[in-house]
Amino acid sequence: MAKFKIGVIGTGSIAQLHLDAYINNPDVELVAVSDINLERAQATADKWGAKRAYGDPNELLADPEVDGVSICTWNNTHASWAIAAVKAGKHVLVEKPISRTYAEALELQRVVEDHDRVVQVGFVRRHSPNCQVLKTFIDAGDLGEVYYAKASCIRRMGNPGGWFADKEIAGGGPLLDIGVHVIDLAWYLMGSPRATAVSGNTYFKLGNRANVTNTPRYKVSDYDPTKNSVEDMANAVVRFENGASLLVDTSYSLHAVKNSIDVSVYGDKGGAELEPDLKIATEKNNTVINIEPQISSGTFELKPGFSNEIANFVDASLGRVESVAPAWHGVEIMKILDGIYTSADAGKEITLV
Repeated sequence: MAKFKIGVIGTGSIAQLHLDAYINNPDVELVAVSDINLERAQATADKWGAKRAYGDPNELLADPEVDGVSICTWNNTHASWAIAAVKAGKHVLVEKPISRTYAEALELQRVVEDHDRVVQVGFVRRHSPNCQVLKTFIDAGDLGEVYYAKASCIRRMGNPGGWFADKEIAGGGPLLDIGVHVIDLAWYLMGSPRATAVSGNTYFKLGNRANVTNTPRYKVSDYDPTKNSVEDMANAVVRFENGASLLVDTSYSLHAVKNSIDVSVYGDKGGAELEPDLKIATEKNNTVINIEPQISSGTFELKPGFSNEIANFVDASLGRVESVAPAWHGVEIMKILDGIYTSADAGKEITLV
């Protein structure tokens, strides 16, 4: 069988993880990379062995040899490049979040419905070994009816700056950058129910913590402590049509004693904590027991997740399997995220339609 021919739009840090997974997939041939900086695109092509480098993504989308693309650009172009790629006849893996707003996501969804192309969202954490194992337990009914979940991703030292701190580009702060991962994991493990209402809060209290210099953290190359237009913390309760609920909190800046991640789901037969190691709580012989599956890596160890994600995208594009993260999942998550911001602005719970 001919190899699946890939192009990658964007050459930043997330693109490097896509490229590494593609070149290690035996069913893939890396054809082209594109970046608005042609010199950077050429350097990336040389590094990873791509045939061609383009300074304009439209040129890559016009390349007849390219079957599918990864979109690894800033958030403000995710939806627009995905739409252009679908219209150009390409299969698409678009990084999370699928868009900056729910309206942008719906526009993409309409295009997806009109074209016979795979559009997959980069919810890479779904593809981690511990999430995959827990999903098998849930699908087998071992947790019973999942009615409650918690999703938390707390960083305490400030945002990375650059485009991450610019709402016009990023769409939002920690909610769209890191919160989306844990919210999506919880929602996916809950069975992807339709969200009906949300009550959210956002806070702009601590900013980028530029005053704190004794603790190292990730900063982008164009970090500017004077520029910041995104929230530093958000929390919410999300209600679903099946009666289930999800408790959310996420931050770039918070006076917490440590960074933390929590994804937990609870059913009427058992519950589970996904991070830092998968643990399942249940009952047997009238006794409460904890089960600890033996898994090599957690959700936030990236390499196995990206390898699995790329493999799923390639196999789905070749018609072998269904995508684990279809476009409509990205749209529904964007509805929740957008709803949290809307509720926070309104100062009350809102209904989602």
